[in-house]
Amino acid sequence: MSEKLIAEGIEASLGERLLSARPMGGGCIGEVYRAQLEDGSQVVAKVDREGESHLEREGYMLRYLREKSDLPVPEVYHCSDTLLLMQFIEGSSSFSGEAERHAAELLAGLHGISAEAYGHERDTLIGNLEQPNPWKESWVEFFGEQRLIYLADVAYEAGRLPLETRRNVDRLVERLEELIEEPERPSLIHGDVWSANVLAKEGRITGFLDPAIYHADPEVELAFISLFGTFGEDFFARYKEIQGIRDGFFEVRKDLYNLYPLLVHVYFFGGGYLASVEGMLRRFV
Repeated sequence: MSEKLIAEGIEASLGERLLSARPMGGGCIGEVYRAQLEDGSQVVAKVDREGESHLEREGYMLRYLREKSDLPVPEVYHCSDTLLLMQFIEGSSSFSGEAERHAAELLAGLHGISAEAYGHERDTLIGNLEQPNPWKESWVEFFGEQRLIYLADVAYEAGRLPLETRRNVDRLVERLEELIEEPERPSLIHGDVWSANVLAKEGRITGFLDPAIYHADPEVELAFISLFGTFGEDFFARYKEIQGIRDGFFEVRKDLYNLYPLLVHVYFFGGGYLASVEGMLRRFV
């Protein structure tokens, strides 16, 4: 069924015939295939999994980044609720110091793109989870309500976050104004920069994949990068040269901002991520 859908989409959008479609790794949103075309070219195909209908939003986010920024992302050839066809990008998720510095330059450029408020013009996704983005003038309010409280509610209702931990998130949000400051301006962020979502080749970044975009404090992006060790010292040194990193980020705000992706991981995976959330909450509540 998937191969038939891919073949029909390729013929309609590219005017080419499909030779083969082989499964690839990854793909929180849909099943991922590497499609070989009759003309010798390749495309990546994502097929909707179990009627989740998230692929249109992934295509939207890629097209938005491609139109509004210089961040290298795959070109989208076809986008619907059931099928996403996009450019195949060469590269691996292994980063030299040179590649890390290039990543810093690219993300600093992305973070230079601003908006009048925090949020986005439509809701987006983190993985296959809804990411609400109502416009808010206050970053503290947006982060507290639309990231921490929202995700704590989702995880609690799914039975993956204990009630007392859920209440501690509320207690933390009440203190947020003491702990984080309003940034200079909202910044467009990729939102999901971990190693599997970045490709590099010969010391250059060739692609950023699977975005979770919105306008935020850019430190949210830096915190996420540090959480999973996507990039190291070369990245942060180069980023600081270009954009600067405000005092207090590494000491306080990094951990606060990482509560959001950790809550996401509690929802998806549970286990040790819950212990990490509870440890951070004990530090701040």
